[in-house]
Amino acid sequence: MQRFILARFAQSFFTLWALSFVVFISVHLTGDPVLALLPLEDANDEGIARLKEKLGLDKSKAEQYLIFMKHAVQLDFGQSVKEYRPAIDVLVERIPATLQLTVAGMGLAIALGIPLGMLAAVRPNSVFDYLSKLFAVIGMATPQFWVGIMAVLFFGAYLKLLPTFGRGGPDHYILPAFVLSWPIMAGMMRLTRSSMLEILDSEFIKFSRVKGLRENLVLWKHALRNAIIPLLTFSGISLAGLLNGSVVVEVVFAWPGVGRLLLDSVVNRDFPVVQATVLLSALFYLLTALIVDILYAYTDPRIRFD
Repeated sequence: MQRFILARFAQSFFTLWALSFVVFISVHLTGDPVLALLPLEDANDEGIARLKEKLGLDKSKAEQYLIFMKHAVQLDFGQSVKEYRPAIDVLVERIPATLQLTVAGMGLAIALGIPLGMLAAVRPNSVFDYLSKLFAVIGMATPQFWVGIMAVLFFGAYLKLLPTFGRGGPDHYILPAFVLSWPIMAGMMRLTRSSMLEILDSEFIKFSRVKGLRENLVLWKHALRNAIIPLLTFSGISLAGLLNGSVVVEVVFAWPGVGRLLLDSVVNRDFPVVQATVLLSALFYLLTALIVDILYAYTDPRIRFD
């Protein structure tokens, strides 16, 4: 187990370094931020040169990358070219909004997806089973931006029941949390059903029932524990994506989170903020994948990483 964890840490470190290089090159291919920041009357060669020197863009790409990596390991990604303050501060300000929306969306997906998937597995080929499969297909196939727009139109414009933009009271979380959880709930329901069907047909489940164990104990303790491996993977990656900010949901509902910040920074060519957001998002993805791998060993003793 220790060798596995060390190897995964090494792989994660190499992946993060490679990604830092790709991100650095990619954001510079989007264009020159100086031309977007400089007022029209100052857009001459002298004004451009002064601003490039101030932002450190007058150096070669290799020098810029080395300087970037030197400071990145200290979580110093430079000054935002739009807000003229540390990029990491701009990012940290958006994290609470995304974290709150993530907790609401993921909690809703787990609270509904797993029980409904288990119910569909317990009653195969029933009307509820067919409806759950239909919901799973629609949920995974329907574009999230379309679901968000329809929710805004129906619950906001037509019924006027819920607020459709901004971050405010508890009612502001209902629509974005539902839209955010929609595809995850559908996938979780489908995975739970498939895994539970396979486990419920196994010999040890039949033996547990023969022993006279309560059905709830058989389902929740014995069956679900052995069916949870694919759910751990799906939940871990989904959680990482939500915490990094769902761009679509945050844009549709004008939610001031990390996803919307990333989109605005790309449009404004705010290189430091884009680099900080992407690299910290990648770091969280890698840590989540590592935690999920370790949880495998504790969930299923048949798995060995030695």
